[in-house]
Amino acid sequence: MLGLIVDHGLRPESAREAAETAERLQKIGVASVVIPLDGLVRGLGLAARARAARHAALEQACATRGILHLLFGHHARDQAETLMIRTASGSGAFGLAGMAALKETAQVRRLRPLLDMPPGRLRATLRAAGLAWVEDPSNHDLTQHRARVRLTLDDPDGCGQRTRILCVTADRHGVARQAEEAAIAAVLAESVALHPEGYAVLRPGPLPAPALAALLGMLSGAEFPPSARAVADMAAAPRSGTLAGVQFLPAGRLGPGLLLVREAAAMAADCSAVHGLLWDGRYRVCVPPPDGAMVGAWGNEARGDRRGLPFAVARTLPVLRQDGAVIARGPGEAFVHAPRRWMTDACFFPFAPDV
Repeated sequence: MLGLIVDHGLRPESAREAAETAERLQKIGVASVVIPLDGLVRGLGLAARARAARHAALEQACATRGILHLLFGHHARDQAETLMIRTASGSGAFGLAGMAALKETAQVRRLRPLLDMPPGRLRATLRAAGLAWVEDPSNHDLTQHRARVRLTLDDPDGCGQRTRILCVTADRHGVARQAEEAAIAAVLAESVALHPEGYAVLRPGPLPAPALAALLGMLSGAEFPPSARAVADMAAAPRSGTLAGVQFLPAGRLGPGLLLVREAAAMAADCSAVHGLLWDGRYRVCVPPPDGAMVGAWGNEARGDRRGLPFAVARTLPVLRQDGAVIARGPGEAFVHAPRRWMTDACFFPFAPDV
């Protein structure tokens, strides 16, 4: 077991608190690592930015140590607050399932084993064991949306009836979400041919809107789904066009139906290649690249040797460049793996919000 302690660096006391937490873990025989985050600043969307940075840092720490299971300490009140936030924002059935107890990513299996546990019970357990903890004062900062929701819930120990009802509601939506994900996977297995180069061939005819949304999320690398209305319109009558960063083109020699491929104009810009980097939301640099290497789209250079792929596909593939020259192409040339939501062995992970 290894404790991972993230120091966001947003308060002067955070480094000391992280060190104290590490000392407490050491006293009970648990090794730990403090992970400082650089570059976070207060401002618009801080909670979402901090969460994304925290998750990325935690997953990278696990990947470098060969750790598969990443456990979070979210409890019942956290789940109730999440459901209140998503209900107020008009979230659909996927969002109303709250935080998932299990979610697999490209690097780890995220687990939240305490979602049914009231925080008051956790504090009582720590007191009985003679263990202290840190209360983050930002949890009471009413400039933050979640803190205001927490105040409205008015259940510090998480033992109240409203918290219990919200958690039960999330569980029920979670069961429904699992059933819908299974249905989506079945439809896509029947209607779509997925390829490790990050494109798909969609057979002729309509398909359910949730299935198309899942496919778009995978091919575009986007974190959140596109407009439900636009997806429903395209799903009812799939045709040539562009939607949510994905191009719909006639499949031509690939067979009947449509070729779905990443929209070249919407792809991420070239950037420094760093081990573990997720580029364009779809491809991860899997081995340490040479110093000074850049990762980016193959682009117009793909008109030459494109390995039998349509140009629309080949130009969206990632390449590694050094001093302007292509030194590796992916997937299949060691430095990248297939899109993050599916793998070359045909294991498919339907699109879902990052919960």
